[in-house]
Amino acid sequence: MDSVTTLPLVVRPKLVGRMAGGEPSWRRALAGAVRNVGELCEILGISPEIPQPQAADFPSPGEFPLLVPREFVARMRSGDPRDPLLLQVLPTGAELQSTSGFLADPVGDGAAEVLPGLLHKYAGRVLLITTGACAVHCRYCFRRHFPYEAAPKGLAAWAPAIEHIAADESIHEVILSGGDPLTLVDETLAALAERLAEIAHLKRLRVHTRLPIVLPQRVTSELVDWLTGTRLTPWMVVHANHANEIDGDVAAALGRMIDAGIPVLNQAVLLAGVNDTVEAQAELNERLINLRVQPYYLHQLDRVAGAAHFAVPVERGLEIVTELRRRFPGYAVPLYVEEVAGGASKQMIV
Repeated sequence: MDSVTTLPLVVRPKLVGRMAGGEPSWRRALAGAVRNVGELCEILGISPEIPQPQAADFPSPGEFPLLVPREFVARMRSGDPRDPLLLQVLPTGAELQSTSGFLADPVGDGAAEVLPGLLHKYAGRVLLITTGACAVHCRYCFRRHFPYEAAPKGLAAWAPAIEHIAADESIHEVILSGGDPLTLVDETLAALAERLAEIAHLKRLRVHTRLPIVLPQRVTSELVDWLTGTRLTPWMVVHANHANEIDGDVAAALGRMIDAGIPVLNQAVLLAGVNDTVEAQAELNERLINLRVQPYYLHQLDRVAGAAHFAVPVERGLEIVTELRRRFPGYAVPLYVEEVAGGASKQMIV
């Protein structure tokens, strides 16, 4: 099987880190992201009435507004209201339905918060909520209801969390999350990395981000420099759900990190209508391994309020993963997992 050879790549001019005036190009791209359902549908040549009967059925913009970079929109199929990338970002009236068992905090972030913005769920590692900002609003996001307004912002505000980490010698790894930590400028992230590297018992710095996928120009030389510029071992965990998300620019961005010695893993979420087929998963994972990215986790959907329409039965997920194991070597098959609030780790689904 060589499905990757049929994947269309969008070839664009070589990305640069900064534009005229010194502002990073990724920040300009983020500022120009699509934020209006009508505009998105117009760009793609579809009607907002196709996914739902009435445009008024869309969730209130203030609840969880549309946000998607134009670079990501360019990878969507024009005229196709069922495009797998579009379905991940387009608000629909289904989000307004109340479904039993779907909660505001399905993974127990609140109970794991030892200090504002600092989550300690699992042994040996903590997660720092660095920002509530993202470059794209994924409709299935398990933190779409997280109280980001209460999380500290900036190095001074992170001081209590850093002091907590320094006082607990059992912590060996810090995970930068959000939101998306890479919406912060490199100067801020470099200062944070340097401060964490001063803590003797820390060994690793992990970054969870979607930006290298949706805005590949975010992978600047400055980003690579601070990731590799301390004694901490860096790990980058990106998030792609479908092979069509990975065009030529994304492949180049991932390669820049890997060539610099930064291991890159991918997490995906199993989503109804998006990637809940063997072929979709096979194409994604083969594309990843050909780019030297390790398929890490395939997540069963976190049961967050507003996302029930994305749920795929576990039995279907197991069928997909079983077939992937028949087709691929072990390193090309992600672990099929779910997160259970209060659990000691992600739980394997077998």
